[in-house]
Amino acid sequence: MQDYSNKLLYLLIIILLFANCDDVTKSKKIEDNQPSTIVELYGQLQVEGNKITDQNGEAISLHGMSLFWSQWIDKYYNKNAIQWLKDDWKCTIIRVPLGVEPDGYLENPIQELNKVKTAVEACIDLGLYVIIDWHDHNAHEHTEDAKIFFKQMAILYGEYPNVIYEIYNEPENCSWSQDVKPYAEEIISAIREHDSDNLITVGSPHWAQDVDIATADPIEDPNLAYSLHFYAAAHKQELRNKAAIALSRGFALFVNEFGICDYTGDGDIDQQSTNEWMNFMDNMKISWCKWSVADKDEGDAVLEENADPDGGWTDNDLKPSGKLIRQLIIDRNQKIYNQLNIDN
Repeated sequence: MQDYSNKLLYLLIIILLFANCDDVTKSKKIEDNQPSTIVELYGQLQVEGNKITDQNGEAISLHGMSLFWSQWIDKYYNKNAIQWLKDDWKCTIIRVPLGVEPDGYLENPIQELNKVKTAVEACIDLGLYVIIDWHDHNAHEHTEDAKIFFKQMAILYGEYPNVIYEIYNEPENCSWSQDVKPYAEEIISAIREHDSDNLITVGSPHWAQDVDIATADPIEDPNLAYSLHFYAAAHKQELRNKAAIALSRGFALFVNEFGICDYTGDGDIDQQSTNEWMNFMDNMKISWCKWSVADKDEGDAVLEENADPDGGWTDNDLKPSGKLIRQLIIDRNQKIYNQLNIDN
């Protein structure tokens, strides 16, 4: 009888041990299903009315940095620098500008393409959203080149929800209806042959500011936002009024590029105007990327000269604009990163 009792006790112990292991396994599986990156958290981005939403239809806004023209300052187009922007600056999005002309993609397509691919693939690996930017002021004059480029991007990366296409950076003094819109429709069609669902953004004339004109004659695509660019010292309430018109018509905006100095990218920080723009974008849940991750001698370049290409920047490596924008990004994104199943 004693032997039977001992055997029964041992059997119960074994059952409890296995039950506990099963609980641990289930707990681990639940933990593993928790998102560990921004893209896992938000998933496929969609336009709903005048907002960009996540995979659950919740309005979101992304905040991050734009790299500089690829043909001129490319040393930060690498995974280490982008990882630093993710881990230390808490960026949720990086903009990758393909410099088209001069001395860019049109003259050196393989070289410039490889830079973009390196940065885009780093963002995908790190679970960040990434804007593939045809950084051109005359894109409607380069339609066939842009079509070839975006077809290739859609084939390579269209399966990843990380990707956002910016098909025309800043049209200058041209016509929306006669120049930009026909170009955009051709490029969108080329993208949609291979990528039916990732977000596309397009600029409007006068350096991506005429969003009121563009949305009066809109492009037919269910997942499109209109780019809005500003530089705080030069562009103020008048441009926000244009943005408000576009939003009131039910169209989404995306600030792919902005600065906190003058429209040249240089000069002093306009703190008051920057605050006004931040309040406007926060209230309207507009996503943004700050110009630029560069060590150029200008106010809106965020890095001091010769800042390490691999990141690891201290306060001594940051210009005043870098210190300010880093904190603005952290203020908006830290709570988002706190939701992720990673060590922060």
